[in-house]
Amino acid sequence: MNWRRWAAIGLTGAAAIAAISLFPRTDNDARPRNQIAKLSVPKPAEEQQLKQNMLRRDVTATERLYRLDAKGHLRTLASDFAQAPSGKLPNSARELQKDHKQFQAIFWYDAENRQEKQFRRADFRPDPAVKEQLDTYVSYARKALNKAKSYESPVFPAKQPKYFVSAEPAKTGKKGVIAIMDAGILSRVEEHQHKNLRLIPYPKEGKFKVESVHADTLRDITVKTGHDNEKASHYYENEIVVTFDKKPAPQEMRRIEKDISGSMTRKLNHTYIFRSETMDMKQLKRYFQKKWRPKYIEPHYLYLTNEFGGGFWDGGLFNNDASTGMQEDTPVIPNDLLFSEYQWNLPVTETNRGWKLSKGSNDVIVGIVDTGVDLKHPDLQGRLLKGYNVINPDKAPTDDVGHGTHVAGIISANVNNGEGIAGMMWGGKILPVKALDKSGSGTTYSVAQGIIWATDHGAKVINMSLGNYADAQFLHEAIKYAYNHDVVLIAATGNDNTERPGYPAAYPEVLSVSATDFNLKKASFSNYGDYIDVMAPGESIASTYPDNQYAALSGTSMASPHVAALAALIRSINPDLKNTEVMDIIRKNVIDLGDAGRDKYYGYGQIDVYAALQAAGGGNAPLQFWPQSIQRKMDRVIDQNK
Repeated sequence: MNWRRWAAIGLTGAAAIAAISLFPRTDNDARPRNQIAKLSVPKPAEEQQLKQNMLRRDVTATERLYRLDAKGHLRTLASDFAQAPSGKLPNSARELQKDHKQFQAIFWYDAENRQEKQFRRADFRPDPAVKEQLDTYVSYARKALNKAKSYESPVFPAKQPKYFVSAEPAKTGKKGVIAIMDAGILSRVEEHQHKNLRLIPYPKEGKFKVESVHADTLRDITVKTGHDNEKASHYYENEIVVTFDKKPAPQEMRRIEKDISGSMTRKLNHTYIFRSETMDMKQLKRYFQKKWRPKYIEPHYLYLTNEFGGGFWDGGLFNNDASTGMQEDTPVIPNDLLFSEYQWNLPVTETNRGWKLSKGSNDVIVGIVDTGVDLKHPDLQGRLLKGYNVINPDKAPTDDVGHGTHVAGIISANVNNGEGIAGMMWGGKILPVKALDKSGSGTTYSVAQGIIWATDHGAKVINMSLGNYADAQFLHEAIKYAYNHDVVLIAATGNDNTERPGYPAAYPEVLSVSATDFNLKKASFSNYGDYIDVMAPGESIASTYPDNQYAALSGTSMASPHVAALAALIRSINPDLKNTEVMDIIRKNVIDLGDAGRDKYYGYGQIDVYAALQAAGGGNAPLQFWPQSIQRKMDRVIDQNK
């Protein structure tokens, strides 16, 4: 799919958009821009089959991204090798192997001069059976270069893919570059998505001293299948969260620790987390209720990533003959390698046209409370602030899962740099906060502390692609703290195809986001309900992945950062807007889907970046917020002259 077809996509609704006034639409006058068939919510058995299919498609999509990225690097290498002194390794190849560990071996092959130079990683030691396959595919690559043609092998071994071989010719002569690529990303994505799809019980009870309760009744249940996660909230079996009206004195704390045969493990203001060696959560709850009568008591819940293994798009889906004659509305088409072929999510949300109004500001910081971020990823360089690791404060917030890196790329991967993907913001800074551990889960405490830390360190927007079905007061207090500090809070709703409210998305201070597919329908896995605010693309979204790679992942986790990026763009174009005003603009300037106005399957509709930025008013406040804006400006003048 080339850039002209993407340009046509962006222009499809140009005439309608041009007629939109600067006033955000109300629920009553919003009209569907897309005809959506009546929604059919999948039954559990059908949902399970859809998840299996989507998992396979996500792995396929990741493989396509991986191959295309490798091809781009090899074309550059072929040119560099052709210009380098004979037999010498160009600096670009040395740097590529250093920063991209997937390039296990690079061969410079010159049939005309009968030369071949190999540059292998020191740790590249394939077993004999695999080596035989490698030799076969490398020989096929040489034959292709003899004919000045490209070559790609299948991934192999078939049952557990580890490698593939790729080759690109130089522009002249029978020569070029061959690479042996590590395909381990495919098994990593598959394993990761089995958890996040809830295709397996996750987290597994017993392994991490975790128990599960029904989210509504808090009665014990056992999660035996992935589908059981829809009803479950997970917590640590021997821990309790206690909030006191006033902090216990030292002698009282010593008494508590003796009584429970345990200790206080963490605290935040008047809230303490206690762990016992002899008592389970229910016994701890009875003890504190009887002896101390605190403000509130609740289990120490776990929050899981809201990511999902999702579908892939048909290459011909967006083919249309829309006129491209309206030059002033022509979308911005970046040169990022994977954009034109894979990033359907940006044109469909009018992001490309929105860039005409704002590309983001480095003054706006987006906090990502997640698994951390790959701090060395080339497509995120210049975008990342120092951040914080809640799990291990002495270490950097490095991503050991992949989830947070993927979220960060959707928001702010470098744009127009000829590499990888395009983020939704050309400017803007990411504040990575690692609140989820290497299992992809985090506790009430870690998530709450992450939110508070991001707020205290300048975040104007916070994205939370995580959730649990239990309403935790401790977490809600952290949410209210950020909200009262004028932060725009965005959260994913979950991937269990349920109407059950998930938290933190269902808190009134949070803008909740569910996922659409490439047909602008509710994604089959996406949660729904009356608390849903807006939709955003969440199926097979291409983005950054650890070890300088790219992956296509699906879930409301992928939808949420689209809305976080939009909030940051709005705050870039109009810094005077309060968080409530930003949220209101996002809700009221949408592509209305489903029934006219708000409904439980689509909320207000799918985000429209262009319309929202128009409504934000550029350097001036939108008309409906004009009195508040003028008052704030007057207050600043008065403060400056005191």
